[in-house]
Formats: sequence, C-alpha cells, structure tokens
Amino acid sequence: VQLQASGGGLVQAGGSLRLSCAASGRTFSTYIMGWFRQAPGKEREFVAAISKSGGSTYYADSVRGRFTISRDNAKNTVYLQMNSLKPEDTAVYYCAANSGTSYYRWYDYWGQGTLVTVSS
Repeated sequence: VQLQASGGGLVQAGGSLRLSCAASGRTFSTYIMGWFRQAPGKEREFVAAISKSGGSTYYADSVRGRFTISRDNAKNTVYLQMNSLKPEDTAVYYCAANSGTSYYRWYDYWGQGTLVTVSS
C-alpha cells in the first residue's frame, strides 16, 4: 500500500489542523492505521492509531483529549484532527499502515510525512 499524507502547515498555538492520509489499493480496511511524529533532534514517536473498522482508537498521553484519529474506509483515508495545538507538537507527522495486530509498533508501510509547525 502507498500512503500520501497532507494537511500540514504553520499554525499559532491554540489553533487546529487536520491531517489526511490517502492510501492506494483495495485493502485499506485490512490495515491498522497510525500516526507518528518526529520533532527535530528527537526520535519518532507514536501519536495515535485506529483499528481496521475504526471502532477503537489509541492515543499517546501527550495528545489525548486534543487529537482525534478517524478513518473512512470507503475513501481509503485516515485523518488526524489536531486541536489546541502547542509549540511542542511541532514535528513531521507520518501516517503508517500495519498489517499485523500491534497498534504502537511494527508498522509495514509509511507515508512521506507532512510538516506541522506551531508558533508560540
């Protein structure tokens, strides 16, 4: 599967952005989907994940209550709604697909990343 992330940009602290990740192929609904991020000088970290049906979601403590992950299997797209953004949310955000059962690791496919910059 090929993944194309979009929606990043520059936003002031407290603002919102919605990231999208479009997937190719007909098997999108068979993948757990996740969002990760990597800030300058830091390791990539888990942000959020969603089950194949969309019925279950998982979040990092740092974003829980501010970010919402969702998916539309008819459109082969996963979203990340980010509200109440903070400067520490600044990072390149990656979407990823997992054919296995883990929500937090062992993702098989990765998108190219989209940059989110939050100004103070």
